[in-house]
Amino acid sequence: MTIPDTTSAEGLKRYQRGTCLATSRGQAWRDLQASIYALPPSGVAHIPAVSEPVLVWTTSGEVEIEEWEDAGPHFKSVIRKGVFFLTSTSGPYHCQWRQLSSERFEYMMALVALPLLQRAMEEVFGVAYAPRARLRDVSGFTDATLNALMEQVRRELHKPKASSLIVQGLAQVIAVHCVQNYADVIDTVPPRGASLPGYKLRQITDWMTEHYAEDFNLDQLASRAGLSKFHFHRLFSHALGVSPSAYHTNLRLDAARTLLRETKRSITDVALSVGYSSSSYFAQVFRKETGMSPRDYRHNP
Repeated sequence: MTIPDTTSAEGLKRYQRGTCLATSRGQAWRDLQASIYALPPSGVAHIPAVSEPVLVWTTSGEVEIEEWEDAGPHFKSVIRKGVFFLTSTSGPYHCQWRQLSSERFEYMMALVALPLLQRAMEEVFGVAYAPRARLRDVSGFTDATLNALMEQVRRELHKPKASSLIVQGLAQVIAVHCVQNYADVIDTVPPRGASLPGYKLRQITDWMTEHYAEDFNLDQLASRAGLSKFHFHRLFSHALGVSPSAYHTNLRLDAARTLLRETKRSITDVALSVGYSSSSYFAQVFRKETGMSPRDYRHNP
């Protein structure tokens, strides 16, 4: 099957791997698309992007999952029963998984209709600020209220005929709950595609500037942003056009260039000052990024 880069909320069901145990159908599910899937013990999936934020709830089992974008790094994490993922997909991505327990891994995927989500934004933030409100990408979290709401959705999915009033009510409460707890008003409206909120991006880059001489630690940065490594890497890269590790390297080299031009400290001392324990490796990185050695850079007018 050919996987498109983007699809609709309804179309996303066609590209989910595993066995579909239940799925929403009919007018009752106008504001909330939901499906339950059981995954085989291992496999690979290619997931297109959708406009609606995707809410995934693990209902049983435990798997190790690896996620990546085209030509991007791979990130591993372990997903257990009761864990949620909230994702505003900015592009297609890929994942593969491996079952870790004897219990079959099952999950529910839910997508709230954009008009309803917009009304929730207006109610929570006001009409003036709603256009600048965005749901965050949040990974591997638990939420007792959301857990109870999704349990109600699951019950309606398994009924021969779902109640329109119940489903519409659940959709409204889920939308408002997600906006109240997982949305921010950003400084400017970004182009198509998700990115980190402006204030959070500044917090991360300010911290990186203060700690550039320390070893690069993606886990630590993702934790400060409240995201998984996979989602932090993709949102940071989309926002700034470079990966977090490349941004860290640029901070180090900017500091090194200043020291080389403004001081007479040795190359080894400069390397140590900006976080490199090996002067030869520092010289290698510096040459790769600037096209000349640290010594030549110092003496080049």
